[in-house]
Amino acid sequence: MKRLQLSILMLLACAFAFGQGQYRKPVKPVKNVIVMIPDGTTIDVLAAARWYQVYNGLGTSLHVDPYLCGLVKTHSSNAPIGDSAPTTSCYMTGQPQRTGNVSIYPLADPGRDLCPVDPAQAYRPLATVLEAAKMEQGKAVGLVVTCEFPHATPADCSAHYYDRGNYTAIAPQMAAQNLDVMFGGGNDFVTGDMERHFADHGIQYIKNDLSAFRAVEDGPVWALFGSREFPYDLDRDTAHLPSLEEMTRKALQVLSQDEDGFFLMVEGSLVDWAAHANDAAGIIHEFLAFDAAVGAAMDFARRDGNTAVVVLPDHGNSGFSIGRKGIDYDVMSLEQLFGAVSGYRATSYGLEALLNAEQPGRMKQLVKDYTGIDLTDEEETALLRARGIHADNYMEVGESGSLQSVLASIMNSRTYFGFTSDGHTGEDVFLAAYHPQGDVPMGLNTNVEINRYLCDVLGLDEPLCNLTGRIFAKHTEVFEGMKWSVRTAEDGSPELVVKRGRHELRVPAFSSVAYLDDTPFDLGSVAVYIDKNDTFYLPTALAEKLEKRNL
Repeated sequence: MKRLQLSILMLLACAFAFGQGQYRKPVKPVKNVIVMIPDGTTIDVLAAARWYQVYNGLGTSLHVDPYLCGLVKTHSSNAPIGDSAPTTSCYMTGQPQRTGNVSIYPLADPGRDLCPVDPAQAYRPLATVLEAAKMEQGKAVGLVVTCEFPHATPADCSAHYYDRGNYTAIAPQMAAQNLDVMFGGGNDFVTGDMERHFADHGIQYIKNDLSAFRAVEDGPVWALFGSREFPYDLDRDTAHLPSLEEMTRKALQVLSQDEDGFFLMVEGSLVDWAAHANDAAGIIHEFLAFDAAVGAAMDFARRDGNTAVVVLPDHGNSGFSIGRKGIDYDVMSLEQLFGAVSGYRATSYGLEALLNAEQPGRMKQLVKDYTGIDLTDEEETALLRARGIHADNYMEVGESGSLQSVLASIMNSRTYFGFTSDGHTGEDVFLAAYHPQGDVPMGLNTNVEINRYLCDVLGLDEPLCNLTGRIFAKHTEVFEGMKWSVRTAEDGSPELVVKRGRHELRVPAFSSVAYLDDTPFDLGSVAVYIDKNDTFYLPTALAEKLEKRNL
């Protein structure tokens, strides 16, 4: 066991040695920590949102502005341009990871790795700051998002797998974490087993019910809206869907009742989706919706006096800019730059749905009604050709030839915003933070150092690698010398079966409940199964539990 613990201690050594940024000074721990991530947001998005407000008489600054304090160098383990899964995973675990990884140790990529990677540790789940806050400190924990709940960023906080797209592995882990708050989208991914887990653990599950959501007094509670992700904020039906700000305020109301404090992650998920679609109106409105949630979090933190807030994107996207080729940039007026986009009453995604639901002959008038644009004959023909074509993958809208992509192109042609890509970009991202004593990270920090700050501001007594060692040990090491097998359960999922004497231990994959002689008990963490190496990762204490039963 000592050898196992030593290997785990070495596992994150590269993360804590890698990256020499500005975060150095001691930090006073606080009771509550809020992390806020506007997915895929570049600094130009802040500037555009701010000028949009000025043009529309909504103020001259953003809620985030007073707290801007630096930049973050964010990347994957083997590539400067990151995917959402590995970049937020690094914020949560301290270990840079590969594309698709959800809080799990990366495969080595010799010749390309940007930090040392130990091939022997590949696929090991890595404990997150959310898990440490809950298990080590007894804090309440919550997630608030506008995407479907098992999507990359929320999954990074509360699940472990090598493939961000495998919701069958990720969603049940998130349910098994017994989160005190989960607000967002994705009812399609709540299974019957998950609903039974909610019922067994006293977790309220609210489905598509805004009134019930608003009536929530305490947790634990899941409130999900829609089948998958939320619509863009500009397209949101306010009579049936809460805003990100409202969900954030409700989460704070619920979580703040815990005497030990809380950890909350809030994601403005769809800034990234709008950037992939090169939808300027979507980008601006999604960020403003996120900024309103930042205002709610900062209001709470200032009143509370024992709460820290960290605001930062996970990566850039699309190379969005105010200005593009072919314009006299230095004489463009505020009206010219922001007049057209201020008149848009739907995103290209929302307008696509409206056009597909109407007769083709109404297309020209609908575009005029929602954007103020008088379509040319050529544009109308292009829209008619694309009618009914939809991009199922939000990351592929730009190359899809879909109605949405044609609409985005037409809408952008009346503005002066630029895009260099319909994918992620590698620039440093902004950093904003609040701490009641002013102990905030400043200057340029790496994503590894952001994790270090989060651990320090939470006041964790031990490094995350120690928790990883206790809750994510290989079953071959935990049950060394015992009889075990990995088999397929009745529902088709993997389960570990360990036998000692007359006693049998069953551990279902991606669950926090195990069975000793058919009697259920709580593991205290999630058992993760990785098919790549046919290995369960689970608490080291399980061996002792089985040994005691055998006496």
